[in-house]
Amino acid sequence: MPPSRLFEDAPDDTRTAIMEATYLALCEHGYANLTIQRIGDQFEKSKSLLYHHYDSKDELLVDFLEYLLEDFQANVPEREFDDAEQHLRTMLDHALDPAIDDEDCEFTGAMVELRAQAVHDEAYRDHFSRNDRFLREEIADVVRDGIDQGVFREVDPDQVAALLVTTISGSMLDRVTTDDAEETLRATRRELDEYVDAHLLADEAR
Repeated sequence: MPPSRLFEDAPDDTRTAIMEATYLALCEHGYANLTIQRIGDQFEKSKSLLYHHYDSKDELLVDFLEYLLEDFQANVPEREFDDAEQHLRTMLDHALDPAIDDEDCEFTGAMVELRAQAVHDEAYRDHFSRNDRFLREEIADVVRDGIDQGVFREVDPDQVAALLVTTISGSMLDRVTTDDAEETLRATRRELDEYVDAHLLADEAR
């Protein structure tokens, strides 16, 4: 979920300034080469504020991830779509868009690096568990809407959401770790359309 609009209307406070500096440094250096000093180089206020609020790079990054999740939860459109099928396909279009700019690609790579820390770090694991749980709940709600509208069959919304979120997560990894990501993303998106058509759409909606 690249935050292209994350700081456009954000409040002018110390935490936001730290989060923006972290975002810029993370995009430029990635996780492995990121240091508090490099975040400080992007921070217009006193660098001592970083050390006042955070004891380590990872503590700062976990708070950055929390900031992203808070923004994501606060800005999910409510009932923007009357048609659940259109809503679901639009979500998939956004998540699996093969044509993203360099900054968003760098950010996605950094997020994959951060997710890898969850293998051994409970704070990262807790964040990504909550992030994925929230996304699954959002997709499951769209599927439930579709069932209520008669657009989707009587499927298990939670199982559908689990499949789609796992596919999205795998596509993020593929995007930044392979040379064939664009072609693979297009193929995956086409297959998901086939899945929606064959498994989700009610006969009356075909």
